[in-house]
Amino acid sequence: MENSTLLNALNSLLSNYQIYYQNLRGFHWNVTGFNFFGLHEKFEELYLESAETVDEIAERILAIGGKPLHTFEDYLETASIKSAKNVTNSKDTVAYVLENSQILLRQLKSILNTASELNDEGTVSLVSDLISTTEKRIWMLKAFLG
Repeated sequence: MENSTLLNALNSLLSNYQIYYQNLRGFHWNVTGFNFFGLHEKFEELYLESAETVDEIAERILAIGGKPLHTFEDYLETASIKSAKNVTNSKDTVAYVLENSQILLRQLKSILNTASELNDEGTVSLVSDLISTTEKRIWMLKAFLG
């Protein structure tokens, strides 16, 4: 397996996190319903966390000799997460974040396998931490939705 496979996977992950981030921003701004106050705050927490993750992924790509994607055109072409347009109902926004998080988790686990095969300990460490955070978020989102 080549390093280019890992770089492509990390750029795809970067793209997904950028779309996930933007979805969270939109939910933060536009969420409505009974849970507005709690969700408004939670979405801000999540988009700030994802902004840090975007930076970590891009820096990892650079550290292993790649070039991170950096245009929304590239992100939209590469991402499997779709933009959430006009999703405002509190339950729908949480369901969307759950779905996005499940997509990220599957991708993270795949990258973990690839990085392990390449003996890339730095990427393994980064991705392992992201897996733990994402699994916890999924659990909490499921609990919220009942």
